[in-house]
Amino acid sequence: MDFRTQTSSLDALSGVNADALVLVLAGDTLPVGLDASVAAAAKDAIKLGDFELKAGKTLVLPRVAGLKAPRLVLACAGKASLKSARSAVQSALSALKSGGTVHAALAFAGFDSLSEALVEQTVLAALEVSYVYRHTKPSAPAAPKLAKLSLLLGKDDAKAAKAGLARGQAIGAGIELAREAANRPPNYATPTFLAEQVKALGKSHGLKVEVLDQKAVEKLGMGSFLAVAKGSTEPLRFIVARYEGAAKTVAPVVLVGKGITFDSGGISLKPGAGMDEMKFDMGGAASVLGTLRAVAELKPKLNLVAIIAACENMPAGNAVKPGDVVTSMSGQTIEILNTDAEGRLILCDALSYAERFKPAVVVDVATLTGACVIALGGVRSGMYASDDELAGALLAAGDAALDPCWRMPLDDEYEEGLKSNFADVANVAGREGGSITAAKFLQRFASKYRWAHLDIAGTAWKSGGAKGGTGRPVGLLTHFLLSQVR
Repeated sequence: MDFRTQTSSLDALSGVNADALVLVLAGDTLPVGLDASVAAAAKDAIKLGDFELKAGKTLVLPRVAGLKAPRLVLACAGKASLKSARSAVQSALSALKSGGTVHAALAFAGFDSLSEALVEQTVLAALEVSYVYRHTKPSAPAAPKLAKLSLLLGKDDAKAAKAGLARGQAIGAGIELAREAANRPPNYATPTFLAEQVKALGKSHGLKVEVLDQKAVEKLGMGSFLAVAKGSTEPLRFIVARYEGAAKTVAPVVLVGKGITFDSGGISLKPGAGMDEMKFDMGGAASVLGTLRAVAELKPKLNLVAIIAACENMPAGNAVKPGDVVTSMSGQTIEILNTDAEGRLILCDALSYAERFKPAVVVDVATLTGACVIALGGVRSGMYASDDELAGALLAAGDAALDPCWRMPLDDEYEEGLKSNFADVANVAGREGGSITAAKFLQRFASKYRWAHLDIAGTAWKSGGAKGGTGRPVGLLTHFLLSQVR
C-alpha cells in the first residue's frame, strides 16, 4: 500500500480529493470547528439513529452534499487511546475493503495530536486489513482495491508523521513476512525454506548470513537439537544472520527463534484434532525473521544477531524416545521424558551457541507451551527475564507496539521438578506451572548473559475462522531493539 501525508485542517475536509474521506472520532461529541459539510452529515446520521458516538461504530455515507470525496466514512474510537484508534481505523478501512475505493484520505478528530505512535498504528491497521494469504490458494479473494492512504495532518505534525510512517511500514513489512512464513503449509515451509528466506533477506538488505547443515551442527556438539531432528527426512538448518549498524566494539543483541516447521509431538504423538496447526510451531522463527526485516529497513545504530534453529519433530524408527538421554552443546545431559517438549531441546543448544557473540542481551522467542495459552490466552505473550531492567524494557516495548507481554515468575523452586536420576536435567517437570518450568529449563543454558524468554504459544496464531499467523511479536521485538540503541 502507498502511504502519503497531506496537509489539511479539520475545517476544510470538504475539499479533500480522494475516493473516500475517513474521519476517526474520539469522544462522545463532535469536535468544534469540524468542516460544515462533514458535521452536517454526521449530525443527520446521529439524529436518524444510523450512527452513534460510541466505540466500534462505523458508517459509510455516499455522495454527501458539499464533499469532493464521493464517500464519507465515520468511525468512532471512543477513548482517545492508541488501541481504540487502531481498532477504529481497521473498522473504517474494512468497510471500504470490498468496494471501489482505491485512494482513501484519513483524518483524526478529538485526539491531542497526530503522534508518531498514532501514525505507526494507522499504517499497521491498514496493512492488516489489506493482507490476504494466497500462495497455495488460487481461489483467494482478489487483493483489496484500496491501494493508497493519505494521512491528513496539520502543519506541525509533519515530523511525527514521517517517523511514524517509516516505523509503521518497516514493522508492517516484518509482520507480513512473518505471517507469510507461518501460513505456508508445512510441506512448503520447511527448514530449508526458512534458510532460503533469510538468505534472500540478507542479499536484499546487506546482511551476513550463515546456514549450518547437519554435519556442521554435529561438529558443534548440538546433541539436543540433533535428537529432535533425527526422526524427520527433512534436513535441519541452523541459521545465523547478522545486521551490523554500530561499531564492532558494540555488543550485539541476539534474538533466538524456535523453528519447528511441523510438530507431530514425535513418539509422544499429539492428538490428531488440530494437529494441522502445528505448522505454526515455527512462529518464533517467523517473528525473528520478520523483526530482522524491520530492523534492516529502519537501519538503527545497533548490532543484531538473529539465530533460527529449524527442523521438524516427527515419529520414526530412529526418532528420539522417552527415556533417552542426550548431551547438549553446553555439555549438560538431558533426559527426554516427553518428545513433545522439543522446542526447549533445540533452543538450549541455540542459547549455548549465542555465547560466542558476547551479547549485551539474548531474547529467545518460541511457541513453547500450551500451559502459557491456559495462563494468558491470546492477548499477552508470556515473558520471563533474568534481569529487571530487561523485563521492564520488554514490557514497555510491548505496550508501545500494542503487542503486549506479561512478566511471569522464575523462582528457583520451580526447578525442582526438572531433576533427573539419569541426567543433569529432565526436559519436562509436572503438569503444574508448565510454562514456568519450561522457562527454568532454558535458563540453565542462558546463565552467561542477560536473558529473556517470550512464550508466544497463545499469540503467534489464531484458530477457527480467522486461522492464520498473526506476525506477533514482531512489533514488540522491533520496539525493544530500537530502545536498545545507545
